[in-house]
Amino acid sequence: MSEVKKPPSSGESGRWTRIVTARPRLSLLLALVVTALAVLAGGGVADRMGSGGWEDPDARSTYAAKVLEREFPGSQPNLLLLVDAGDGAGAGVDDPAVAAEAERLTVRLASEQGVAGVGSYWRTHLPALRSEDGSQALIAARVLGDEKTRAAVLERIAPHYRGEHGPVRVSLGGPVAVQREVTTTIQEDLLRAEVIALPVTLVLLVLVFGSAVAALLPLGVGIVAILGTNAVLRGLTEFTDVSVFAQNLTTALGLGLAIDYALFIVRRFREELAAGRDPAAAVGATLRTAGRTVLFSALTVAVSLSAMLFFPMYFLRSFAYAGVAVVLLAAAAALVLLPAALVLLGERVNSLDLRRLWARSRNRDRAGAADELPAGGTPAAGDGRGWARATALVMRRAPVFALATTAGLLLLGLPFLGVKFGTVDDRQLPATAGSHIVQQQIRDGFPGSPGAGLTVLAEGASGPAELAAYRDRLAALPGVRVNGPVTSGPGSGTAYISVVTDGEPAGERAQELVGEVRGVEAPFETSVTGQAAVLVDAQKAIAGKLPAALALVVLATLLLVFLLTGSVLIPVQAVLLNALSLTAMFGAVVWVFQDGHLSGLLSFTSTGDIETNLPVLMFCIAFGLSMDYGVFLISRIKEEYERTGDHEGAVRTGLVRTGGLITAAAVILAVVMVAIGSSRVTNTKMLGLGIALAVLMDALVVRSLLVPAVMKLTGRATWWAPAPLRRLHERFGLSEGESAPFPAAQPPGAGTPEPEPEPDRIPAGSR
Repeated sequence: MSEVKKPPSSGESGRWTRIVTARPRLSLLLALVVTALAVLAGGGVADRMGSGGWEDPDARSTYAAKVLEREFPGSQPNLLLLVDAGDGAGAGVDDPAVAAEAERLTVRLASEQGVAGVGSYWRTHLPALRSEDGSQALIAARVLGDEKTRAAVLERIAPHYRGEHGPVRVSLGGPVAVQREVTTTIQEDLLRAEVIALPVTLVLLVLVFGSAVAALLPLGVGIVAILGTNAVLRGLTEFTDVSVFAQNLTTALGLGLAIDYALFIVRRFREELAAGRDPAAAVGATLRTAGRTVLFSALTVAVSLSAMLFFPMYFLRSFAYAGVAVVLLAAAAALVLLPAALVLLGERVNSLDLRRLWARSRNRDRAGAADELPAGGTPAAGDGRGWARATALVMRRAPVFALATTAGLLLLGLPFLGVKFGTVDDRQLPATAGSHIVQQQIRDGFPGSPGAGLTVLAEGASGPAELAAYRDRLAALPGVRVNGPVTSGPGSGTAYISVVTDGEPAGERAQELVGEVRGVEAPFETSVTGQAAVLVDAQKAIAGKLPAALALVVLATLLLVFLLTGSVLIPVQAVLLNALSLTAMFGAVVWVFQDGHLSGLLSFTSTGDIETNLPVLMFCIAFGLSMDYGVFLISRIKEEYERTGDHEGAVRTGLVRTGGLITAAAVILAVVMVAIGSSRVTNTKMLGLGIALAVLMDALVVRSLLVPAVMKLTGRATWWAPAPLRRLHERFGLSEGESAPFPAAQPPGAGTPEPEPEPDRIPAGSR
């Protein structure tokens, strides 16, 4: 029999309670001041964010792109002016009046500050710059600088070129125009998502709590977390690049997690009040129980999100910055500001009860079902009956439910085996977006487009003969067209050669070509860039860092769940079941967004692949959120097991007391993610809808069916740990609850110890 761990002393919990509630009015005033400062500090953060960050900054393709921009800006055009002569001009783009106007625009564009490498069809007569029907042609240029500089240049010059110019109409396209339109679209969509999510969330919280006052508290915590994170991101933009996509995560997690944490704390506080405690004592009991679980939950989510710091792409790192900041701020607000507000409110937390017509009956039922549990944890009556009956059924047929649920989840994930990775382009935008229209017209009507192939940077060549011989070896590759070399000047050893193939710029053939070009021997230094090369290098960087990131997530999860439970088996179960909960999300991502099913209903253009960074991002977010719900359920089951020693009863009681709350929290978070998923940008839509699906599958399937089935099958061995680890947990572990723990389970085959006499029942309402 293991040594009994001492329950937390009232002195320890009393000190923490006094810290956060000694002067609640002052605490809330300081919070208001800090929030106001955060609003000022975080203002305009979106304008300082970038819409790129998909490439590996240390890759050879990135190096080559920087050298080419400096030495040969015309080799990598990122701004395209689509000049449309219309149907009226008999000679189309070759009409003298059209040619004269196009030349005027070309000269003017070349004189713009921050623009270089300007060329056009009318100067080069390249077939790739003229549409096949002769009605359109291109002016190509390179906008210099980093993302923010390029965006500022485009914002300044675009109004002077877009629109009617004599006999022609000009539209803007190219990567710079696409990135700028993505940024502005995300900003508009995020504002709309907030307008949708906030009132719907408030309505759902009122339905959960009944009291409008109690419902406003989680929403307030979420708003504080969001505003604080915006200020953090604004500060980070002074030192590093931050993706505009991270703001979507800030809103979703800020609302979702803050509401989760506040739900559990406010719910527990109301139960403590109902048990007869005064507000200060109720806050102390709440912090000792639900507060500790919130802290552990925040740590698990933060660890999952911090794994993205392993990757060099600033797109992924931005989500780590935003995610860790918003999780910690949400937890801090829930554990510091919320208790102060609860002390001041006291019984008024139940004010403005909007369900008064049926609240009394519901509260009586809840008291019978959740608060007056007999030994063994079987509910007597009320709104816990549904969870009790469902859990009992699952545990009676545990092998069937475990196998069926696992098989079903694996089946839903099968489409992911056919995933194809790609890169971001204009098709992320809605079909009505200006830059998308331009790029689609180029795809459909032009025989080729600038920047669509690979560009080989050659450095250190001894002369034209070496470059010509290397060019001939490139031209011998199957299915390619080679242009160049173009040198930076007479006698220069620096040059570039273009290699073009049919198909999508970052398609499968283009990716294969990257390896073939890099395999061609040269007597000088070569570097390959272009969309396909950037994609190949990004995939290599992710594959190289993925094992370390996964190891961090898995090992940290195992450690944190062990500290919470003292069990060897539960942490392993947590990792495996969390991974299973993500299968439906990954399968749906491929079936819907890659293969294009439901593209009409969801209003997006399928590119036939998934952006390389997205699965990593979605795994880290969804895994962290699954652990969030898992921690709440496991901690409640553990508390009951320590109180009674009845394993099956603890599982039933854990689900009775937390199942409804976890489901409500998951639905609210799913609503927020669906609001984010209403974005017109495909990647944001995929992120929002995919995470919403993962959250719902975790709460409704994994926590409700798979967890009780698996815990039934593992029995009391669920709680076993070898003696050294038990002693480690007794010294450093976390115990939620105020009663001494029941003895640890023995290893399978070691016999079942006789349970100690059941301690007195905890007060009604305590968890």
